[in-house]
Amino acid sequence: MASDLQAGGSAGQPRPQRTQRLVEVDALRGIAALAVVFFHFTTRFDELFRGYPAASISMPYGHYGVNLFFIISGFVIFMTLDRTKQPMDFVVSRFSRLYPAYWTAIVLTFVITHQLGLPGKLVGVETLVVNFTMVQALLGFHHVDGVYWTLEVELLFYTGMFLLFRLGRLHQIHAVLLLLLALRMVNVFLEWRFGFGIPWTIYRLSILRYIPWFALGICIYLVSRRAPGESLRAHALTAGTALASLALGDSLMLAGLALVLASIVLAAALGRLGFLRLWPFVWLGSISYPLYLLHENIGWSVRLRLHELGLSTDLAILIMLALVLAMSTALTRIVEQPAMRWIRDRYKNRLAILAR
Repeated sequence: MASDLQAGGSAGQPRPQRTQRLVEVDALRGIAALAVVFFHFTTRFDELFRGYPAASISMPYGHYGVNLFFIISGFVIFMTLDRTKQPMDFVVSRFSRLYPAYWTAIVLTFVITHQLGLPGKLVGVETLVVNFTMVQALLGFHHVDGVYWTLEVELLFYTGMFLLFRLGRLHQIHAVLLLLLALRMVNVFLEWRFGFGIPWTIYRLSILRYIPWFALGICIYLVSRRAPGESLRAHALTAGTALASLALGDSLMLAGLALVLASIVLAAALGRLGFLRLWPFVWLGSISYPLYLLHENIGWSVRLRLHELGLSTDLAILIMLALVLAMSTALTRIVEQPAMRWIRDRYKNRLAILAR
């Protein structure tokens, strides 16, 4: 969910001015986060907590905002590594962007949901502690908040891309992506023909289920930064294979959605969606990560309490939305951005001392 579009650059390098096109890409993340919020506040709440009046407006397909996140992450992470000089720059950049806000969100979610109550969703202190790793599911523990599952996927993607960077193989990214996409389609064939596929651990660690979305984001970045006259053939081949793997392994509908979302991200990357530079979209983009982290369990706890007080569903959802937007803005300004600056500044100062 997280990017360096807001801070710009890698941890050990000066922060360049944000370009208008990156503002647009960042704003798309804010829209994606809001879509997920509305899905959880309406459709998903109704699925989990029966007996409450439905909202006037629902968003049953809002969960596809996560797929948009993955496309944007492919774009951003490859861009970040493409501009990174030292491996530790990337590590510090990712750590400072992901963990301070995440740790704060975990504690807030744990405390608030235990105070207000949330049937079937509360976890113990041991699970809370393990959640600080961000890979709790791999360790066999539940999430403090269900939305955290995507963070594991993101971390695995970051790890794979970092490994390519360390090996000096980023220039072979198309070959690597085509190999993974081919492996994904082999898995589809094995499951269809024989009823079993690639071992689950390998399938999960190589994020084969989600690799088409990241691949599309990487292709979009490479297209957006290509030199005049540079061939689009390799980018088109990888993107086309990603779409084909979704069509064959999932559905034509999902492949069509991927094409639409990728086209939107490409338009933003090329600076073609000027309306995304308006302040509401820029603001949403700036708080998108905390908004994603905080909204689900806290929002559900609040809605259940508001229903106990006799408030209507629509009013309860408006209050939930106002609350999580306010909390996300506060978390961004009080924790996320200051912690990110502090960690990166200390890292740069250390580099400067070592360079003397």
